[in-house]
Amino acid sequence: MATRYWIVSLPVQSPGGTSSSVWSRLQDSISRHSFDTPLYRFNVPDLRVGTLDSLLALSDDLVKSNVFVEGVSHKIRRQIEDLERAGGVESGALTVDGVPVDTYLTRFVWDEGKYPTMSPLKEIIGSIQSQVAKIEDDMKVRAAEYNNVRSQLSAINRKQSGSLAVRDLSNLVKPEDMITSEHLVTLLAIVPKYSQKDWTSSYESLDTFVVPRSSNKLYEDNEYALYTVTLFAKVVDNFKVRAREKGFQVRDFEYSPEAQESRKQEMEKLLQDQEAMRSSLLQWCYASYSEVFSSWMHFCAVRVFVESILRYGLPPSFLSAVLAPSTKSEKKVRSILEDLCGNVHSIYWKSEDDVNVAGLGGESEVHPYVSFTINIV
Repeated sequence: MATRYWIVSLPVQSPGGTSSSVWSRLQDSISRHSFDTPLYRFNVPDLRVGTLDSLLALSDDLVKSNVFVEGVSHKIRRQIEDLERAGGVESGALTVDGVPVDTYLTRFVWDEGKYPTMSPLKEIIGSIQSQVAKIEDDMKVRAAEYNNVRSQLSAINRKQSGSLAVRDLSNLVKPEDMITSEHLVTLLAIVPKYSQKDWTSSYESLDTFVVPRSSNKLYEDNEYALYTVTLFAKVVDNFKVRAREKGFQVRDFEYSPEAQESRKQEMEKLLQDQEAMRSSLLQWCYASYSEVFSSWMHFCAVRVFVESILRYGLPPSFLSAVLAPSTKSEKKVRSILEDLCGNVHSIYWKSEDDVNVAGLGGESEVHPYVSFTINIV
């Protein structure tokens, strides 16, 4: 599937010229000189022209609108890719109105029910803008809710997998590791990995009320080791001070099976919520991408119509087409299209390097015919 297309329009030469005759000439030239270039008609309906002043005024809006609508389309596509990757789902081909994206573009049919051709062009563009803006706002809200759950899970994961100096210790400690009685208490000490010999040789001397040989190593990571130590409750504060002086950190910890179970349930619920929201957001994105891409193609049809009138004059008489030339064929295809324009307005057109015509859409390439590029990824 091609990902980069040109939408172009060519003038129908008078007298006696028709769009069908221009189409036949274009097909013949492409087949003879650039046979590997896919070529399709782009069906632009007979829209309501209005006045020349209204078309000129609309052209300024079309510049910003195209950037906006195209941008939302790409945002949704990127969101889909992120969600599919997060769910371990193999990326599938996106569809628009039930057909592949490239098929929708190359077989475009105007939706008269959604955008009546007798409506003023400004009204059609305004409808597209409003619809796409609403979808973008909706996506921001939905994505924020999903990312909030992901952030909560990330915070929990950091607590469970970070350094022993900061991580949650509840899943590293068993009930039998802790002694809590009227007089005795077990503390958890975080010992630098390369200071473990110092700990084992000195912890008993940090206070006279430390239980001899009561320290056991529970866990070790790349930086620290986790040790228990049992002592009389009345000297806990003094022991912490002495330990800190020697570079050992005593973590505040109270073993609670209920709290541990509660954290486990919270984690499971967040995981379930994340997957449910990911799946829901993904389905919404599929549907919204279809809606936005369809709106974008209707916008492109209006754009071709307006620019062709401003370029070739009234009454509207032009052929619009979609091409997908390879990089190596672009220069040849440009030459074919220019030849089919004949001498129409050629006096006003120089090489692309010599002129900078503010054509409709701003980013439009400078040619003696209407042309702009569609990137669908």
